[in-house]
Parts: sequence; C-alpha cells; structure tokens
Amino acid sequence: MTKTAESVWNNCLTIIKDIVEWQHFKTWFEPINPVELKNNVLMIQVPSQFFFEYLEEHYVNLLAKTLKRELGKEARLEYRIMVDSGNGKNGNIEIPTSGVKIYSNNEMNFPLVIDNPVKNPFVIPGLKKMQIDSQLNTKYTFDSFIEGDCNRVARRAGKTVAEKPGANSFNPLVIYGGTGLGKTHLAQAIGNEVKRINPNRVVLYVSSEKFINQFQDHSRNNAINDFIHFYQLIDVLIIDDVQFFARAEKSQDAFFAIFNHLHQSGKQLVLTSDKAPKDLDGMQERLLSRFRWGLSADLQIPDYETRIEILERKMRNDGLDMSKDVVKYVAYNISTNIRELEGALISLLAQSSLNKKEIDLELAKKVLRNFVKTSSKEITIDAIQKMVCEYFDVPYEKLLHKTRKREIVQARQITMFLAKAFTKNSLKTIGEHFGGRDHTTVIHSCQTVKDLMDTDTIFRENVMELTQKVQLAAM
Repeated sequence: MTKTAESVWNNCLTIIKDIVEWQHFKTWFEPINPVELKNNVLMIQVPSQFFFEYLEEHYVNLLAKTLKRELGKEARLEYRIMVDSGNGKNGNIEIPTSGVKIYSNNEMNFPLVIDNPVKNPFVIPGLKKMQIDSQLNTKYTFDSFIEGDCNRVARRAGKTVAEKPGANSFNPLVIYGGTGLGKTHLAQAIGNEVKRINPNRVVLYVSSEKFINQFQDHSRNNAINDFIHFYQLIDVLIIDDVQFFARAEKSQDAFFAIFNHLHQSGKQLVLTSDKAPKDLDGMQERLLSRFRWGLSADLQIPDYETRIEILERKMRNDGLDMSKDVVKYVAYNISTNIRELEGALISLLAQSSLNKKEIDLELAKKVLRNFVKTSSKEITIDAIQKMVCEYFDVPYEKLLHKTRKREIVQARQITMFLAKAFTKNSLKTIGEHFGGRDHTTVIHSCQTVKDLMDTDTIFRENVMELTQKVQLAAM
C-alpha cells in the first residue's frame, strides 16, 4: 500500500496520543495538518512560528522516533508555517528541522523568536487564543456606568473604543482620576462590550501589579521572551493602574515591547492611572510619549445630580427602597467618590436589617458618621446668607432690603430658618443680620417655612437641599 502524508501522520498521531497528556495532544498536535510526503520527508503545516518552536523545543525527539518508525531511519520532518502577511492573506514559511529557514515571501514580518515554552499566566498550558480568560468582571458594563458631566468624555471615548477596537483615534485610551471614581469599571466595561460585539476578540484585563509579578516570575525562569510573546497575542489589552510601573524599570522595558507590537498590529490598548500621563513620575519617557499618542480622558468627582442617579440605580439593582430625603442626604454628604457612596448605601442596608428599622433620615445620619469626618467648624449667619443667595441667584444686598417680591421674601425666610437651626445665635441677633429686623420677624419666618414645607413640594425640596448644603459646610 502506497504511503501518503495523511496516512503517515495519522499513524504517528496514534502513537503520540498514547504518550502525551490529552490536553497537550489537543493543543499541540491536533492543529497540525500533513501537507506532503516526498523521499521520506514529511512536511506538516503548523499555525505559527511559535507553534513550530514549541514543538522543536518539547517534542522533537518524540516526533523523530515516531516518524522513523513509519518511514525508516532516513526519515525527515519539515514544517510549513502559516503567517498573516498583513493584507488579509496567509503566506507560508518552510523550515526544515535543521533550523534553516526558507522564506517564500520576503515581505513577511515574523514574531519574536521564543527560546522557551509559553507559560500562559491565565490558563492551563497550551496556547489556543480562545482559551485565554479575559479576567473581566461581567457586572462592569456601560449600562451600569452612570454618565454625567464628570465622566462624559471618558465614557463616550470608551464606547467608541469598544465598538472599533484598534481602528480609532483613541489608541491608547488612558483613563485617569482619583480613587473610587470608576476607572476600573469603565476599563472593564470596554472589555465586556468588545466581547459582546465580537466574542472572538481576545481581550485581557490585568492590573499592573499582577503584570509586574508575572514578569518577575518569568524573569526568574529565564522566560521573558515567552512572557512578552503571550501578551503580544492579545487583541484588546487593558492595564489597570499603570502608575505602579514607576517602581519596576525592567517591567517597563517588557511593556514597551508589548505596547509597540500591539499598537503597530492595530490592536487596542486601554490604560488606567491615578494621574494624567504628564504627571506620572518614574516612568520612561519613551513610554509616556506613547501614552500621549491616543486620548487621555479624566474622571472627576461626580456632581450632586450624578451621585443621586448612582444611588438610585444601585437601589434599583439591590431592591432597596429609601425616601428621597435620605437619598439626597447621602448624596450631599458623601461627595468624595463613588466607592464611598456605595459603601454608605451598603452600611445603611446592613443597619436597617440588623436593627429591623426602616432607612430614614435619623438612621442615615447615624450611619454617615462613619463616612464623613466630624469637625467642630461653626457655621455663621453670613455663610448661610451667602449659600441661600447663591442657591436662588439672589443678590446679597436684596436679602437685607425691604421688598415684597415673593422670591426675595422666601429666600430671606429660609435663611432665617436655617440660621436658627444651625447657629447658636439668639433670635434678636439673627434679625439684626437682616437689616435690623426684630425677633418676632424671625419667629414668623421660621413658622412660615415650616407651613410651606408641609404644603409646597418644590419649596420643601429647596429647603432640604439647602439644609444638606449647610450640614456639609459644617462638617
């Protein structure tokens, strides 16, 4: 019976299957295709340069023995490597086992030569791209990322990147801002959206600290090229907290090689940092210059309206029910970042559950003492007057004049009400701060405010917002 490339290779696989582990067989031998058998030389086709080098490094003796068993001691093996030439077409490289490369297309660019096997830091040994775990948290999506003035540019840039990764002007996209403002959320939302639109894209999210630790492990094992090659396989690479590269010079060298390869290959990079690229200390200038190639978008502290929307969204997702007064109180008093905002909400839920009490304003005040730094700062009548004038856009001097204009009268009455509630001044002293009015005017104003709060919803909301502003100023 005449031997063919297919029959010889199938016989070799029968032997190999009984020797190597099943997962390794699936990874390293099943993708191989027999191409040609001529003069006891079997040519096999492998998917990549790295695939060839891995076989030569780990299985060359096994391949040689099985092939000689089929074809005799004169048997030889040659490889044909499939390479993307960059124009959508595949080219071939034919490589004898002697290591002498015979190029069939001079324009091909070849990946980095690997001396050691790839130790994929995220999956079991074997380098099928679809096996790479993206390390993404599926709860981080664009739908759950509330857009506001504080983050609009970054969110919309992220959406553009997710829809056309690598084929946009925002490469790299650098998202920067303080702690707890949503950098990780937005970066992972990009990755999750890419996977939703195109599941075949290879996306990887990794913190800079994990990247550095992996690099150090590979360095100890003399496998740095292997480490770099692994990261060069990624279609969308998301590196969180790149500021930590500042203390890792050699890791910066590795990341520089990875960055260049991915960028030149039309792959997408998304980076997060606690500072803008220009303010990162201890980073190589060549890396900083590349960070500036794309777009740097900042995340700012969310404004009051955005904080309310974040709380309401979180409440809906968690099945919580709180009054608007409590939501506004929390939103006013937790103004530093989103993480503390969500933490306050969780604490409120826990206290409500443990004490079997509804979440009311009293409970919110008690819980928020753990989140807001207390201060002995004393609020003044003048400070309250300025807050109210600013809130209603009323000139300060108008507040002191005698006038029957409704908006001025109500602003004055609210100011007196707040001054009585938040200062230790007597009614007489409060009245004197409003053009020399007497204490009866202050009493009347306070009662009027209370009555209107019971009957006028908009008026009540205005007073509540101003009350929370004064509380915040007093902290």
